Amino acid sequence: MSLAELVSTDPCTGEAIWAGPVGGVAAAVARARAAAPGWARTPLAKRIAIARAFKAAVEAEADGFARLIAAETGKPLWETRTEAASVAAKVEISITAQAERAGEKLAEGGGVRQELRHKPHGVLAVLGPYNFPAHLPNGHIVPALLAGNTIVFKPSEQTPAVAELMASLWAQAGLPDGVLNLVHGGGDVGRELAGAEIDGLLFTGSAHVGAALARQFADTPHRILALEMGGNNPLVAWGLDDIDAAAATVVQSAFLSAGQRCTNARRLILRQGDDRLVEAVLALTDRLIVGAPFDEPQPFMGPVISNSAADGLERGWAGLQAAGGRVLRPLVRARADRPFLFPAIIDMTGHGPSDDELFGPVLQIIRVADWDAAIAAANATRFGLAAGLIGGDVARFDDFWARSRAGIVNWNRPTNGASSAAPFGGIGASGNHRPSAYYAADYCAFPVATLAADALGGGITTGLKP
Repeated sequence: MSLAELVSTDPCTGEAIWAGPVGGVAAAVARARAAAPGWARTPLAKRIAIARAFKAAVEAEADGFARLIAAETGKPLWETRTEAASVAAKVEISITAQAERAGEKLAEGGGVRQELRHKPHGVLAVLGPYNFPAHLPNGHIVPALLAGNTIVFKPSEQTPAVAELMASLWAQAGLPDGVLNLVHGGGDVGRELAGAEIDGLLFTGSAHVGAALARQFADTPHRILALEMGGNNPLVAWGLDDIDAAAATVVQSAFLSAGQRCTNARRLILRQGDDRLVEAVLALTDRLIVGAPFDEPQPFMGPVISNSAADGLERGWAGLQAAGGRVLRPLVRARADRPFLFPAIIDMTGHGPSDDELFGPVLQIIRVADWDAAIAAANATRFGLAAGLIGGDVARFDDFWARSRAGIVNWNRPTNGASSAAPFGGIGASGNHRPSAYYAADYCAFPVATLAADALGGGITTGLKP
């Protein structure tokens, strides 16, 4: 492999999936800049038609798309099929959001028209993550294209093959040359793209990288920056009736996608002395199948994305033990040379749980004396993406909703349940108040307010000398 080549590998086997050149940021931005005026002036109906053709292309390629995502990320095939379906579904959702949140509004009175229309920013960069390498960047790309922006897309260096397939499907749909441009590479390429002559950047990833981007953008307040940066999400269990259902909700919240969702529950908070739920969670966790994407029976979860990620999680796990945590289920690595991790659970009561985002299958348990202490424990984080309550009644949930600090607050549902037809984002270290999903239309275009009349009229009638 040359220094100018990126190779993507299957995390389950280490076999190469894709190889290609890195860099080329300046040329990609130049192509996007050259294409921007024509795409911005393309009628919205034409842009919508191309987006719908992309949707059709994704649906026609759904099985191959899902299999490629599974091979490159290690996620089970049942799960990647839902991701491929979400990519297609995003188109109609974005068309509706575009009309509702960034459409045209006209009013007339006294011979003057009040108009509200929206313009694209120009050239937008999209930095995508590896955990949902198609769905999450697609959530930026579709609304940005509908708004009339051109795009330079840098996917995670872990998942370039999925990005290449997405780009090819857009081309198949009839997207003009230069409107969507792909560059590959690691953090150095991302920093170069963020510092290029772009009009904004849309990012999904870690808080560490998001904070670095915010610093890089500090001297360019005229450029849009939308950040979605993960979380250290609490799940509070209180007043439970159905322990088995509660355990299933906890396990899905904590371990779905091998714990590699920004909305995974990292902390389970419950009343001191209530061990029934913990025992049920442990028993269900012991039954989870960890395996490769195409195994039969299908696994509940696959590996984490890479050996490097697994190494980092093992270091984080060791830190929790060093802080005094009581191990209930150890973090077990099935093979030293591959990133398969069995889910881990640790009781951190009284020992200061970590406020790092341990992006993998690690759940911390915190026991508290009363409801006020549960709320305080839930909010004891610099993040603020997702929070959940299981159990209780409407009054209890209303109090939890009012006092919790998160952009997604669920009741009797997993923390990682979110709708593409709703805004998605958080506060604190989880974002910068630019939620994505349905509200992505807000940051992909800017409003232009107009007062208009068909002819000049009126004039100064007071304050004039005779």
